Amino acid sequence: MGVLLGAQAPIGPAPTGPLPAPEGSAPGAPAAPGTAPAAPAPLWLPRETALLQVLDKINARSLDLAVKVGETVPFEHLAITVRACFVRPPTLAEDAAADLRIVDSRPDAPGFAGWMFAAEPSLAMLQHPLYDVRVRGCR
Repeated sequence: MGVLLGAQAPIGPAPTGPLPAPEGSAPGAPAAPGTAPAAPAPLWLPRETALLQVLDKINARSLDLAVKVGETVPFEHLAITVRACFVRPPTLAEDAAADLRIVDSRPDAPGFAGWMFAAEPSLAMLQHPLYDVRVRGCR
């Protein structure tokens, strides 16, 4: 039995009937012999910058950050590294996901390493008594 991972929704039953003609061909014309079918549309599109919101829960200080993939930015005692950032294509429900590594410079403080989703912030989150980090989007 398969397992649904992450925040992906079921895609529903397989389409029935004829597939659309390849771009540039006449409607209803068969594909040329020996040609491969078109690749499926991607579910996620890469972006260069993650848009994050960080919150100091004690002082209620909130800050919006734009962090390029591969860069690390400081916030209070945290070092936040963005390892990747993706958005859904316009044909799918809007969402963004960022692969983050968050390290607190104090010993024994919690950190985070993994994917955070803008549409489902509670799916994966930094569980820290002082700070909150959320993905707002990617560009």
